[in-house]
Amino acid sequence: MGYRYRVKSYDLIIVGAGIIGTACADYASQEGVRVAIVEPGPIGGGATAAAMGHLVAMDDDPAELALAHYSLNLWEAFTDVEQIEYSRCGTLWVAGNEAEYACIPEKLARLATVGVQAELIDSTQLYHLEPHLKAGLCGGMRVAREAVVYPPGMARHLLDRARARGTELHSHRVTAITEHGVQLADQTRLAGSVLVTTGCALPELLPQLPMRARKGHLVITDRYPGIVHHQLLELGYADSAHGDADSSVAFNVQPRPTGQILIGSSREYGSDTPDVSMPMVQRMLERTFHYLPGLRQLDALRIWTGFRPVSADGLPYLGRVPEQTNVWVAAGHEGLGITTSLASARLVIDQWLGRSTAIDPRPYDPARVAA
Repeated sequence: MGYRYRVKSYDLIIVGAGIIGTACADYASQEGVRVAIVEPGPIGGGATAAAMGHLVAMDDDPAELALAHYSLNLWEAFTDVEQIEYSRCGTLWVAGNEAEYACIPEKLARLATVGVQAELIDSTQLYHLEPHLKAGLCGGMRVAREAVVYPPGMARHLLDRARARGTELHSHRVTAITEHGVQLADQTRLAGSVLVTTGCALPELLPQLPMRARKGHLVITDRYPGIVHHQLLELGYADSAHGDADSSVAFNVQPRPTGQILIGSSREYGSDTPDVSMPMVQRMLERTFHYLPGLRQLDALRIWTGFRPVSADGLPYLGRVPEQTNVWVAAGHEGLGITTSLASARLVIDQWLGRSTAIDPRPYDPARVAA
């Protein structure tokens, strides 16, 4: 007698339970879809666990800005969820020189096109808002309604909501996408449409979609409430975030609700181990101390790393996989996966349901780069 596979059927099988996958499960189950989510590791344990958790609109790319703004409005429904540690500290973009300060009106105009409210801050206002910044800065741009969250807490919250509506969690690895669904490592077969949200691991199942892993380091301090009030970034941050250099650092610091200070940000291609690189950490910290010299005296409690999934062109893949009628993808968000998770889920699930989408989905169509 031949081996008999166990088969379970669903409308949608989501592979990966980071914040993107759990957001998809939450929205799909809300719309009455029978969902399975497959995750062999901790919920939100990959890139989600290594994210700073900023909810911020980046204005350097129109498609990225549209997705971020759409998502930030969706985040408003979660401001009172205790386990995600939502903190509306606002974002303060710091101008390190006159040239950066001169670029702010242009940034304000781009943000205004989608309805993001931001304001120009002169040097006097800057030091009133953040007195511990180094002397001699020109001013900055403040986006008062932006926030920070605890990403693994959000992933777990989204999954809890989905499971309360009947979503089933399978704690085994997907070994293959099949003609009718997926096969798991325990030989179980799940039948249904497939949505792959595995981030850096995407090429294991969808090799036709290029993905690079970009390593980052994070440092968190002991509790020092009141030193930093806003999420602070240098106005040159996008040069690091969107650049293609082998390694880069940028000033990015945020106050956590615990009173701790979370310090980023580094970006590094070519390192495939999670080991901490002290030279990279030192480089990142020196960039931080350049703007906040007082942080040099503080005690750090933990240093850790993670890997951001980077698509071929920096925009996420959101939509149907070319030449595969039943396979969909939501991955490749680099450093904006937390911000854009909720909108990404809406965009993909609405397309899967055959509905019109709230924003133009074409910039994120996987067909643009599929090999």
